[in-house]
Amino acid sequence: MCGIVGYIGNKTAVPILVNSLKKLEYRGYDSAGVAVLNDKSINVVKCKGRLSILEEKVAADTPQGTIGIGHTRWATHGEPSDLNSHPHLSNSGSIAVVHNGIIENYMELKEFLESEGYVFLSETDTEVVAHLIDYLYKGDLVKAVTEAINKIEGSYALGVICKDCSDKFVAARKDSPLVVGLGKDENFIASDIPAILEYTRDIYILEDREVVLLTQNDVKVFNNYGIPVKKEVFKVNWDVAAAEKAGYEHFMMKEMCEEPKVIKDTVNPRIKGESIVLDNINISREELMNLNKIYIVACGTAYHAGVVGKYIIEKLAKIPVEVDVASEFRYRDPLVTDRDLVIIISQSGETLDTLFALRESKKKGARVLSIVNVVGSSIARESDDVLYTWAGPEIAVASTKAYNTQLSALYLIALDFAYRLGRIEKDFYISVIEELKSIPQKIEAVLGNKEVIQKFASQHYNAKSIFFIGRGLDYALSLEGSLKLKEISYIHSEAYAGGELKHGTIALIEEGTLVVCPITQDNLVEKTISNIKEVKARGAIVLAITKESNKQVGKVADVVVTVPDVDSLIAPIVAVTPLQLFAYYMALQKGCDVDKPRNLAKSVTVE
Repeated sequence: MCGIVGYIGNKTAVPILVNSLKKLEYRGYDSAGVAVLNDKSINVVKCKGRLSILEEKVAADTPQGTIGIGHTRWATHGEPSDLNSHPHLSNSGSIAVVHNGIIENYMELKEFLESEGYVFLSETDTEVVAHLIDYLYKGDLVKAVTEAINKIEGSYALGVICKDCSDKFVAARKDSPLVVGLGKDENFIASDIPAILEYTRDIYILEDREVVLLTQNDVKVFNNYGIPVKKEVFKVNWDVAAAEKAGYEHFMMKEMCEEPKVIKDTVNPRIKGESIVLDNINISREELMNLNKIYIVACGTAYHAGVVGKYIIEKLAKIPVEVDVASEFRYRDPLVTDRDLVIIISQSGETLDTLFALRESKKKGARVLSIVNVVGSSIARESDDVLYTWAGPEIAVASTKAYNTQLSALYLIALDFAYRLGRIEKDFYISVIEELKSIPQKIEAVLGNKEVIQKFASQHYNAKSIFFIGRGLDYALSLEGSLKLKEISYIHSEAYAGGELKHGTIALIEEGTLVVCPITQDNLVEKTISNIKEVKARGAIVLAITKESNKQVGKVADVVVTVPDVDSLIAPIVAVTPLQLFAYYMALQKGCDVDKPRNLAKSVTVE
């Protein structure tokens, strides 16, 4: 979602703010701006559109000053425009604010502030914050911000500068991510670590309702009662290069090519000899035996990983599993009890809908196990158990390598639970572990054969509508393949269970319709071939993704992309890569912005 940065130090703020915002472009945005404090005045430069437009504006006339805040906006309240862009100024020009989140009671606050004479210029909820802090400010900025957040309902990460405070600025957060970077003679705030990694590796991770006062040489953190809070320094140990393109044309291609490494990093350390050992998961066999049900809750791509998780946990561990969309979960009053386990999946660990689903589950007494990629994230901190995926920073908005590691984590959990419950034999357990260890090499082979997919995309990128069909685990694959395509190519796409074709879907198939069909489940090959014949009879063009040994598929599909032979149970981790590549090349042929698709954000931190 929105990106926030802030700087105080001994250098000119604008170049650092703009450079840091560039590192947050993957979050998605429609406008950008900076506010810089100089000579007791605040200079705001902001505009609709890409960061490059803002960069040109500040290059022509760089605001001078060593204290500043910056923002990239993803519109929620009010259309993308220069006026609705952040930062927002109070009427007096004394307070400038950047904000990520949603102020739920902004109308009530706005009515009060209007009665006090404040005039609103934008359609945003954020402008309320600027005026409210201005109204509450009586010479103590920390106190004013603390009083303001105690009146605000909703989610926020805030950066606030004041024209009367020439040596400090203030930040605060609740339900929206914000970190503090600790430098030498300079300090920072940012929505995400990559924004400031060039300048420091030492950070504070702020908790909900904490307020931070930053000066050039000091950082003080308070709770929302104004009481000082002692923070531990978190040292970032991944390389700056991990957040750079490293010679690739796009982050998305780089991240797909990293899949073999990150799967190995996620799986291999958890295998000790012939056994799986899950760090930070302390669920006993007795607790597993007493489980009534497992809920898997997630959004978007992570939800699709959860659909795979349902198949494999039920098949192996014989525990009933329900998969829920996080944004709907808490509003349907789910029947979660203290005999249930809730598995939360989130790449960022800050996805707001998913975080609220976690809290709802905890409120109902359930144990929560999270699968996340970001150490120290909100979801990780609030879970009972955590299994980290070691995907490293994922910059492209459309998730690829993070999805593969989420699948890998779910397979580890399913195998561990099943074996400890005595529901699979040791020989089978060991054989699947060996299959998991072989996955990186098999994905390397898929990536080495990507030209077949590239050629097919070059011939069909003008398709208006594309259908994905699959059975069993291949249906779960189809859901993710369809989402990837929609996200970055803007081509209408739908995924259907192959057996549903005859129940209405086939009415949409006509001459020239493109159908993509993963076929990796050995027990369903013949059934799926029948589905291919059904759409071919109505003029469809079929791209099939199947295992090398499935020779019969080539007799019915127009083009076949093969993956190395792999156990059907494990196949989704390998077979999703061709679907990701297909989406990538289709988008590339259409001239789309692959890494930053329109209207999308990497980390969704509003409901």
